[in-house]
Amino acid sequence: MAQPPTRDPHTPGYVSATELPDGAIPSPGSNGNFIIGPTHNPAPESSVQANVPQGTIYRFTIDSRDSKIYPGIAREPNTFGTADPANPAKLIVTTSHPAPYTRQLAVYVPKQYVAGTVAPFIVGADGPDNLLFTVLDNLIAEGKVPPMIAVSIGNGSGDAQGSERGLEYDTMSGVYAEFVENEVLPLVESKCRVKLTKDPAGRATMGGSSGGSCALIMAWYHPEWYHRVLTYSGTYINQQWPWNPETPQGAWGFYKTIIPKSRPKPLRIWMEVGDQDLFNPNIMRDDMHDWVVANEKMAMVLAAKGYPYQFVFARNARHVDYKVKMQTLPEALEWLWKDYRAAKPTQ
Repeated sequence: MAQPPTRDPHTPGYVSATELPDGAIPSPGSNGNFIIGPTHNPAPESSVQANVPQGTIYRFTIDSRDSKIYPGIAREPNTFGTADPANPAKLIVTTSHPAPYTRQLAVYVPKQYVAGTVAPFIVGADGPDNLLFTVLDNLIAEGKVPPMIAVSIGNGSGDAQGSERGLEYDTMSGVYAEFVENEVLPLVESKCRVKLTKDPAGRATMGGSSGGSCALIMAWYHPEWYHRVLTYSGTYINQQWPWNPETPQGAWGFYKTIIPKSRPKPLRIWMEVGDQDLFNPNIMRDDMHDWVVANEKMAMVLAAKGYPYQFVFARNARHVDYKVKMQTLPEALEWLWKDYRAAKPTQ
């Protein structure tokens, strides 16, 4: 795939946004659209700080043979699929087959966690995410976010249509959230000796690329479980497989039809996209594979529906750009949890 074009955030049809001075990032108290860059220096909270309490990180492996929901698939190497001649938005993949996998799981438990108490938490895709753990150490110590547990889940391997990762992250349904709820979180509680809140206001999802679309999909289809979503370069494009006539545009449909036609859900959403983010016309030629346009349109529809959101357009930034993540993740997490109030324990 060729290097994507560099996009101008002031392009007609893009959202109106506040251009910040180079090196500045939005305030965690502000909503709406912002342009940052071209310089991306890491926030202090993105580095390990002396004299800050360090959380405990538990690491273990999950075997697909233990999963009732995701026993495992894989697409043959160096194969992709063919566009359906009758429908360019539909990809036919004939080289996907059952295949076992193992996934890594890393769980961060802050030093401030009190054994036996119920804690808020964040679930992250494409784990382990060591930057997240470092940032949480520092933000929790500063009192900018509540002491929370981070459940960083590795994907089941591969990418896009016909792969295990694609099946997990790009499918427009509640299945991945159900996998996390029923197979991952009970394991976390037992192995790490913690209690995770059932309060959706105390639960967040996050991810980049397809992990970002996954984060929104989890909360969209199960808002009774998750109210907070954080995404970098979200894959809000047509990448769902198998094709589903109920959501024929995959995650591209979020801005086109799904969000506009639905009552607002109790979600708080932080999003980022880079000016050199992905543009992949590929063999489908369906005009639904432009990551920048997808994220711009998502910001528009969230504003139109009155959602609390913050959208960051990063100049001089590529797909899930690590420099941008190191610069913005502390602010993003603080914004995401700004209105959190722990539910009072029931007697």
